[in-house]
Amino acid sequence: MQPLEAGEPHTIGAYRLLGRLGAGGMGRVYLGRSAGGRTVAVKVVHPHFALDEQFRARFRREVDAARRLGARWTAPVLDADPDAAVPWVATGYVAGPPLSDAVTRHGPLPEYAVRALGAGLGEALDAVHAHGLIHRDVKPSNVLLALDGPRLIDFGIARALGATVSLTSTGVSVGSPGYMAPEQIRGLDISGAADVFSLGAVLAYAATGTAPFPGDSSAVLLYKVVHEEPELGDLEGELRELVAGCLAKDPADRPAPAELARRLAPGGAAALVAPGWLPGPLVREVSTSAVALLDLEPQDAPVRSGPVPFSNASLGSAAPGFFGPPLPPPPAEPPATADTPGERGPGARIAVTMDTGAQPGPRRGRRVSCTVALAVAGALAVMTVGVAMMGDLFTTGGSNDHGNDAAEPPASGQSEKPTDAASRTPSASARVSALPEAFTGTWKGSVTERSGLPHGTVTVVFTEGAEGEDVVRLTHRLDVLGTSVVCKGIGALVSGTAKELKIRERTDPENADSSLCTGGDADLVFTLTQGGTLRYQSHEEAAGNPKGTLSRSGG
Repeated sequence: MQPLEAGEPHTIGAYRLLGRLGAGGMGRVYLGRSAGGRTVAVKVVHPHFALDEQFRARFRREVDAARRLGARWTAPVLDADPDAAVPWVATGYVAGPPLSDAVTRHGPLPEYAVRALGAGLGEALDAVHAHGLIHRDVKPSNVLLALDGPRLIDFGIARALGATVSLTSTGVSVGSPGYMAPEQIRGLDISGAADVFSLGAVLAYAATGTAPFPGDSSAVLLYKVVHEEPELGDLEGELRELVAGCLAKDPADRPAPAELARRLAPGGAAALVAPGWLPGPLVREVSTSAVALLDLEPQDAPVRSGPVPFSNASLGSAAPGFFGPPLPPPPAEPPATADTPGERGPGARIAVTMDTGAQPGPRRGRRVSCTVALAVAGALAVMTVGVAMMGDLFTTGGSNDHGNDAAEPPASGQSEKPTDAASRTPSASARVSALPEAFTGTWKGSVTERSGLPHGTVTVVFTEGAEGEDVVRLTHRLDVLGTSVVCKGIGALVSGTAKELKIRERTDPENADSSLCTGGDADLVFTLTQGGTLRYQSHEEAAGNPKGTLSRSGG
């Protein structure tokens, strides 16, 4: 868990926030506490969903249904506000790591734990499907391992997204590459059998430590799920048979969740969990985390708190929500605009527009950046985003501070723009007012999201220019099911040294695929390494904070 940063809310609805559990392309997740002392996970979706009335209506219905679910092996939905400026939902907090973290740190689970895991999740899905619901995003990071059994989380949002987005929607993934069912990838109508396929992939991962459809890019993963058989490693006997049955290409050939649960645990999942189902190292980890949770204290709250100010826009406040108590009205304040950066006080409001093309005059609203965040990018977020993003989805992709920006400014009378190459190669720590010669040229390389998912290739071309001028053009390419999506951006030099540049990126007016690229400008950092490569880091959460190492190219 990370501490709250400047500008983040200290309360959401009736909940005091203790810290941030994670962030991704779908939103942010916070650890909170109710007035009665109950610990909750509060998930705030990304603001661009707030502009979609279809999403809001679907979100309201699905969250209401999830609140009535009451399945034993799920995290209960306690509260929500689909009518807030940025919709949010609060669920019971589960004291346990996501399966993805547990396997990464401790290796595959023993067979008895896998059987208990599958039986619990099978019973959970049986209850979900009995209410006419489909989860749509069963994956390791959405499965939590508590001492009293597994929990399936992230209801409501995944299903609400399913009605409003597709594989080419901007900045969101409904389902995760490698865990989505073939019919889900192909855009066909899906049933509860899609969740069973995902559960089979989760059990294979838990038992072997690797996904059943491995690959080095989202496109490869999706192709393998649709056309190739799963790789089940050293799985043997009945467990292998059950997992393979879940991963059948034809939905009709997959077992029902209740049948799967009975075969894994004839006496019920609770019978397997009761004696202690987690290995010793995980028991110690969960116990330590639970004790530490008791000592957490809320940070001092500001005068006014509200929705998360994602990216560069604060969405202000909204009408009282459908669930939970309304937020207090904000004090009267003069509005700020996107034309006055640096003047966004705690109560400032910035109008959000979806500007997908270049316009003359001052920049208003949000442009489309060059960074792709398609359905296959995850996490999401995930991610893929649920409480389960406490692991690698929560690892920050780099510092957001300005480092050497605090160095001494040029002496009075000194030229802003150097007149020769020598003036563009100062010491590594001295601030420069123009692009250092060492950066000029073309660089190219593969990048990944903070979650570890592949995010295509980036080509950057640096040209000479002074601080405040455009010095770089970027091309981001991602292949999705055989279709190449290209996003282009232009970057201005914000500050830099001989070894590191801070760049502010905006959309390129010639970007033909802008509708498939994420919204908003992006802060980029480029750092020269001793090995002659160039480290690239984007601080754009909607795209999953992609980063990578680029090499010089002749193109």
